[in-house]
Amino acid sequence: MLKVLVVDDEILVRKGIVMETDWNALGCMVVAEAANGLEGMEAAKKYEPDIIVCDIRMPKMDGLEMMDKLREEGNRAYVVFLTAYSDFSYARYAIKLAAADYLLKPVEEGELEKTIMGIRGKIAEKQQESGGDSQREILSHAQLKRSDKSKYVMEALNYINEHYSDPELGVCEIAETLGLSDSHLSHVFKKETDYTVNVYITRYRISAAMKLLNDCRYKVYEVAEMVGYKDTTYFSTIFKKITGLNPSEYQNRIHNEQ
Repeated sequence: MLKVLVVDDEILVRKGIVMETDWNALGCMVVAEAANGLEGMEAAKKYEPDIIVCDIRMPKMDGLEMMDKLREEGNRAYVVFLTAYSDFSYARYAIKLAAADYLLKPVEEGELEKTIMGIRGKIAEKQQESGGDSQREILSHAQLKRSDKSKYVMEALNYINEHYSDPELGVCEIAETLGLSDSHLSHVFKKETDYTVNVYITRYRISAAMKLLNDCRYKVYEVAEMVGYKDTTYFSTIFKKITGLNPSEYQNRIHNEQ
């Protein structure tokens, strides 16, 4: 899921963004909040968010200055600026900082969600153009790094990679193959990846499904079968829960962008 940082000095506005937006449906999770630019900078460095939703006028350090400094340090997060001020000079500077959007407060219902979905589309397009693995969106970089994993977790990850299309794949089968107990494998896997085995399998399958849907030659039911789902309806439900779109919507978006 994409990581989101929300920065706003108005606590009611900030909490409204965090609590009233269905981030899970958007394929996102809020990893941190901040009340000013200084706190926002620290949170951005610590959590490395994919998206920053940021007010402009704040005490101690405003949003534009915060992003200016973060950009100088190499931060490439997508930024959505929020402000009650419609002065075009703010918009021009926001554009200079490669802002994904510039929304005036009070933000209209559905406007932020629309912007986030647009950002997701841009990320998917970049990954397609670069030939990048869609897993980077569904499974975070930290959890995909193999070098810091133990032998058994490495073997489990490799086994999932080779057998994710098997509808019966689960922790019991993997543990038996590796000669471990279910409980021991579950413990070390969760400790080293932050995922349970079954959640990782699900996200790996959805990652694989995204790549297959990008092709546009496969029908949704065919993709479902190819990634280990016997029930197309269930596959569509899981896909939408993780990505924010059902498979047909995702495929249509990719097709329209090509």
